[in-house]
Amino acid sequence: MSAPNNVRRTVIQLVCVVVTMGALAWAAIPAYNWFCRVTGYGGETNVAETGSDTILDRTIKIRFDGSKERDMPWDFKPLQQEVELRIGETGLAFYEAYNPTNRPIAGQASYNVAPYAAGSYFTKIACFCFTEQILQPGERVEMPVTFYVDPEIVDDPEAQHVHTITLSYTFYEIDLPEGYAALDHEADINLN
Repeated sequence: MSAPNNVRRTVIQLVCVVVTMGALAWAAIPAYNWFCRVTGYGGETNVAETGSDTILDRTIKIRFDGSKERDMPWDFKPLQQEVELRIGETGLAFYEAYNPTNRPIAGQASYNVAPYAAGSYFTKIACFCFTEQILQPGERVEMPVTFYVDPEIVDDPEAQHVHTITLSYTFYEIDLPEGYAALDHEADINLN
């Protein structure tokens, strides 16, 4: 083979490698999110419309944790530290958020469950983390989360010995919807 053919082949191979790496990078996040939802890895939870049909005699403790991103001005905390319920029983917990500022602030919660082995068995029925939250200046709200622990946890060799699950939420600020952003801008103009 001549040198120009070798160079051409090398360039084509390098372009193929770059395109393949770009495609893999583009697909990595959706694939990882899907993997976490299916396996519970990384503390991802399940979502259901209704509670469990089976309730076991065995109990499990659920601990609650609340934090916020460093620049998030809200106060955010769970209203209870822990509940104990039977596996399969529907539980209800409340978190409180307070906006101490003089402007409306939108927030979104991310969550995880620890230990990770329990993530795929922790099932949310309703949660404030599914939607953005907008708090007006000085507004304080209680936000519920309804959940249960899937009875199949007792059949999983990795999760069957879990006696305590921690549900953690972290709130971070997001952009206000356009209508709120305009109202916030008008309020700034009226204050000045």
